[in-house]
Order: sequence, then structure tokens, then C-alpha cells
Amino acid sequence: MAEIQDNGGNKKGKGSKQKKMNIRVDFTPMVDMNMLLITFFMLCTSLSKPQTMEISMPSNDKNITEEQQNKVKASQAITLLLGEEGKLYYYEGEPNYKDYASLKETTYEADGLRKLLLAKNYDAVSKVQELKKKKANLEITEEECKKQIAEVKSGKDTPTVIIKATDKSTYRNLIDALDEMQICSVGKYVIVDITEGDQFLIDNYTSRGELARNSVE
Repeated sequence: MAEIQDNGGNKKGKGSKQKKMNIRVDFTPMVDMNMLLITFFMLCTSLSKPQTMEISMPSNDKNITEEQQNKVKASQAITLLLGEEGKLYYYEGEPNYKDYASLKETTYEADGLRKLLLAKNYDAVSKVQELKKKKANLEITEEECKKQIAEVKSGKDTPTVIIKATDKSTYRNLIDALDEMQICSVGKYVIVDITEGDQFLIDNYTSRGELARNSVE
């Protein structure tokens, strides 16, 4: 509220000074208004929810032998090797450490790793999309949708992806690989340490590429 204070008299005459008025604005009501606005925004604004990423890790069950844990159907296994400078290598089935030509190279782009995983997991991706449509059309509940999607992802014919990162790969490389697991509806994947044989394949694959480039030049 504004107040006007009169500092001059009401006398008029020759030589009298002009009347002066001081204006004082009271900001006390603004404090109450600010508190009301803050309370309003606190109640009406939805807080950002933490985002989590599901990661499938090897089982810690002591009753399962090491041979059973490592046993994966060769035709469904894909091993990803995260190399330096954003390089991504892979091989399908059981590793052949004697033949470095068995190692293949791809990228983290949509036409690289994603294309590879979608081709391996096409049926599961189609079923997951159908379930999401049913949920959007209110044909099934959210809990039923999650349960059925989990069953589809862990199906018998779905691929198993083994992710191995080298010491020279980056944290972003790992996150990019895990993102593709979610996008391609891959439910069976693990993160394990890279072996000497895997590193041998990468080193020889890199050396072969350098020799080929030098021969062209």
C-alpha cells in the first residue's frame, strides 16, 4: 500500500515554497503474495522422478555351477567388445580365439548395433510392441503388461548378449550399449570382464586393419 506524506503547509502566498509530498510504498503484502505463489508452485509442480536402468547380472545362487552359469546356446549368443575410440566389435556364438577373422566390427548407430539386435530379436520386439498397444488401448493393465513383457524378453528363443568392456573404452560406450538393450527388448544380457582371448582378437583385428590400409597406400 502506498502512503503520501504531506511535509508542507497549506499557506499560499507570494514567496511561499512549493508544497512537497513524500511517497512511501509498503511492500509487506508482497511477502504474503510471494509465499502464496511459492506454495502454489510447490503443490502444482510435479517433481522429476529418478530414472533407473535395468541391468541383468549373473546369478549369485551357490547351487548353480560355474559351467551352468557360462553355458549359453551358441546360436543365440552375441558378445560385444567395447574398444577404444568408440570402436565396437562383436562375434556370435562361442569365441574362436585361434581365428581373429571371426571378429566383426559395427557401430553404436541405429544401422549398426541396433540393426544387428533387431534382426536377432525380431519376434520379441514385435510382441512387446503389441503388448504396449494393448496397454495404451486399456485392454490390459500396466502390471499385466510389465509381466507379459518380462516373459517375452526372457523367452527361450531370445538372444543372450554378453557385454565386455576394455580398459580403454568409456562409460558412455557402456551406456550406449545398455540403451540398445532396452530399445531392442533384449532381456538377457550381462556385463562381464574381458578375457585375454578377447583382447587378443581385438589386437589382431586392429593390426590386420592397419596392414590393409598400409598396403592400399
